[in-house]
Amino acid sequence: MEQHLLAESIQNQIDLNAQEKELFFSFVKLKKVKKKQVLLLEGDVSRYALFVVSGCLRSYCVDENGNPYIQQFAPEGWWIGDMYSLITGKPGHLVVDAIFDSEIAMIAKADLNRLYQEIPQLNIYFRILAENALVYYQSRAMENLRLTAKERYERFCTRYPSLIACLPQKQVAAYIGVTPEFLSKMLNQ
Repeated sequence: MEQHLLAESIQNQIDLNAQEKELFFSFVKLKKVKKKQVLLLEGDVSRYALFVVSGCLRSYCVDENGNPYIQQFAPEGWWIGDMYSLITGKPGHLVVDAIFDSEIAMIAKADLNRLYQEIPQLNIYFRILAENALVYYQSRAMENLRLTAKERYERFCTRYPSLIACLPQKQVAAYIGVTPEFLSKMLNQ
């Protein structure tokens, strides 16, 4: 499996020397996951930050009627997880699974804490990720409150251009908060 994409993601924000890179990657576990494979269930305690090397993951919750509400898609080069659970160590609220066969890089929260001490620059990288995640989730919340379904679909297309053609409409509908039937009608108008 390829670590190049993760190294590039880090290098885009901070500079690590060869020794620091080697130390960091000694804690990274690479894993292949199959389509529909669940990596985290609602109620599980999240112990890993997940980086998508190839493929695509999603995070979502399910309501009492069994309807999924997709919070995030994570295509190649994106991080994903249940931040609440990862940070607090409490049971989470999200399911994380693979939409396609994927390859992921995993780093345990305990190892991250150790690496923050040994490679202080990583604090900056993960702070930037956390800030970007906060902006993303705040934007998503405001979009869901203020925008029409059509506008939310347009934002989806802007945010995930690589996924427009390959995701089933029911996945897109669950992300923008409408039924697949409504989305189909809206797109055919």
